[in-house]
Amino acid sequence: MLQRRQFIKTSGLAAAIAMSPFAQSLLEQFSKKKKALGVQLFTIPQMADNDLKGTLKLLSEIGYREVEFFGPYPFSATETIEGWKPLAAQLGFKRNAFYGYSLAEVKSMLADFGLKTPSMHLDMITFRKNLKATLDAVAPLGVKYLALPALQDINDRRNLDDYKRLCDEFNRFGEQMSTYGMAFTYHNHGFEHADMGGVKPMDFLLQNTDPKNVKFELDIFWMAAAGADPKDFLARYPGRFKLMHIKDASEPVRFKGDGGTPDQWMAVFSKMADPGTGVFDIAGILTAAKKSGVEHFLLERDLTPTPVETLKNSFVNLMGM
Repeated sequence: MLQRRQFIKTSGLAAAIAMSPFAQSLLEQFSKKKKALGVQLFTIPQMADNDLKGTLKLLSEIGYREVEFFGPYPFSATETIEGWKPLAAQLGFKRNAFYGYSLAEVKSMLADFGLKTPSMHLDMITFRKNLKATLDAVAPLGVKYLALPALQDINDRRNLDDYKRLCDEFNRFGEQMSTYGMAFTYHNHGFEHADMGGVKPMDFLLQNTDPKNVKFELDIFWMAAAGADPKDFLARYPGRFKLMHIKDASEPVRFKGDGGTPDQWMAVFSKMADPGTGVFDIAGILTAAKKSGVEHFLLERDLTPTPVETLKNSFVNLMGM
């Protein structure tokens, strides 16, 4: 493994950013052996906000082939759009997705740069209130998975009865989405591993949702922060995880509590690291993921302080695994 990674770095893959003919040829050789790598844009939100077209062009030049958007969108619920404004202002975002472009223009840009968007994130309020409008809007982009990134409202997840109701909702969402060729997807955020009377909600969700219409997006950082093992879940639930968010940790990371509040999430942001530079067994997790049936591998180092460096380093490291 080390020899292979060293060969990749010294042979010029890291220089693929420059897109010389040699570097492009080398990139293609390695890409044929790998599943396409993608980027969740929450890794580089300011870049996308400032210049979406330039950002997509850069992702393509580095070698990424998939992009995952996050909302809110023009078709998001009004409450979601209004509720996002204070946080957006705090983070310095000027616009919501799609950053001043129409969906048709976004589709054209993606095609121009050889990018696909197999998945998008969508909040729970919009799932509940504007799902049909959302499905009609995003279907032309070729989206296969709409992922709920987190259950923000603690009232949705106080006990197992709440999770039972969520399973019923997720199944209904998935059934409706199936008519569009899409699947409802749940993204873990850590609190799903807090014990509830001897039951872990993450297991409960996996065991009580329809495998055909409900899929999962495994975020390895948040799962590890909750004290759970991504490789264990991948082994026990083959076929359920179709997407993966990949980031590393500079040191072992655990929530101070149950991982159920934003302050606990923010407290560990500083421990996020580029894949392959931290303490996680990324290579082992990727191997387990491919065996389990994961189809889409997405870099997501939330709000990275070094956007271009993270994009380049992560691509080289992941291609070397």
